[in-house]
Amino acid sequence: MTDAVDAVDGGGRPHRVVVLALTGVIPFELGIPYRIFGKARTAEGRSLYRVTTCTVEPGPVRTDADFTIDVPDGPEALAEADTVVVPASFELGPVYEEGRLTAPLAAALAHVRPGTRMVSICTGSYVLAAAGLLDGRPATTHWHSTDHFQRLFPSVRVDPDVLFVDDGDVLTSAGVAAGLDLCLHIVRRDHGTAVANDVARRSVVPPHREGGQAQYIHRPVPEPQRSTTTTARAWALGRLDRPISLRELAAQEAMSIRTFTRRFREEVGISPGQWLTQQRVERARHLLETTDLSVDQVARSAGFGSAGSMRQHLQAALGVSPTAYRRTFRATTGSAAGRTGGHGGHGR
Repeated sequence: MTDAVDAVDGGGRPHRVVVLALTGVIPFELGIPYRIFGKARTAEGRSLYRVTTCTVEPGPVRTDADFTIDVPDGPEALAEADTVVVPASFELGPVYEEGRLTAPLAAALAHVRPGTRMVSICTGSYVLAAAGLLDGRPATTHWHSTDHFQRLFPSVRVDPDVLFVDDGDVLTSAGVAAGLDLCLHIVRRDHGTAVANDVARRSVVPPHREGGQAQYIHRPVPEPQRSTTTTARAWALGRLDRPISLRELAAQEAMSIRTFTRRFREEVGISPGQWLTQQRVERARHLLETTDLSVDQVARSAGFGSAGSMRQHLQAALGVSPTAYRRTFRATTGSAAGRTGGHGGHGR
């Protein structure tokens, strides 16, 4: 069990998210935190997060588009943050080229209080790595930059395939739209699936995207008119309450097990077994949050077979037991009192 995180404190103060806009920032990524965190609300309509944008020197900030933005808040805003988000920039200079912070950027980050949750979107991970926050830790970045990132920061355990990495108080995402996946994951981690799903619906994006960024990497010679594994996945989602074999999945696509496994990993980014476990965990979370089924009943409905098996999988995926998860999120979906963290989560 990890430390509890109050995304809304006892006095009703929203969790403070501060976004650091650097010169050359990508507007799309800059807007993701406000779009996701800014729309997260309690059942009574109370905001769960307050989002502020700041920059190293207040004033106009050049973006990578054909316009600038005016950011009146300076780096002092970082001292008030419970979570800091660093979106990507195409003008990181020494950070990208040499793996070191500039003096102004280092001075800005010095305002961040110890224990603040740190988040990067896309190549914003270079900033976290240059600050030494990723040393010895797992992380990811845009697939196009993973090799360069690993050479520049050899002590970081880079995973080039995933959409995001949650290492508790430090989280990193893959390229561009993966920032949506990561921010929704944080909302889900803080407040449960019901709140995250509501934000996803408002944003017209999937609440949970399958697989990793490996599926988006360009392959020079794709196979023409090759079949997919979509039908097998849809078939499996309707039968999560019973055992599903790899042979049965492959049969839905009339493929050999070997071909199906290869195609599945190419399309989804993970193995069929890993995907099934993910879907069962998501089913269990939903049932624990929204029904009064017993833990044994939830385990059977999600296809884990036994409460013990489900407990092991939820502990591995979320860092909590089914009972603790239900106690936290059945209370917080309506009242937003906080959350019990997973993955070594830390925040305020």
